[in-house]
Amino acid sequence: MGTNEEIWATLHRHLAAIYAGDWHTYVETTAEDVAVYEWFVTPHRIDGLSFHEFMMEHDWAGTGASWRYDLLDPRLQRYGDVAVVSYTLLLSIHKDGAITHHTVNESRILVREDGKWKVVHVHKSSGERSLS
Repeated sequence: MGTNEEIWATLHRHLAAIYAGDWHTYVETTAEDVAVYEWFVTPHRIDGLSFHEFMMEHDWAGTGASWRYDLLDPRLQRYGDVAVVSYTLLLSIHKDGAITHHTVNESRILVREDGKWKVVHVHKSSGERSLS
């Protein structure tokens, strides 16, 4: 059934892969048929890995910058081999001598198959605020 620690470890590997541009780890931690709502891209659902592959190949996250993320008010809900994690993501980026901060509320659903947890669904709120 897996442990809660395994879920959090998978989530942190998944998030770090996104900001580091680590496609290999992103694929290891994400289902091929992932469904994502990213309000800042489009008001429609984005299905599958190909969109994010394009974004990561073209350095969308600015991997030349140094970054860190923090999960504020993290919550984990378990339903057997399904986990719902929700939190406010605080992303801090240092680039060109300045630090900026961004927040967004996120929910990610992970499913455990063949002994591995993978993100199958992501939903981000439309409430991002820049805290620069």
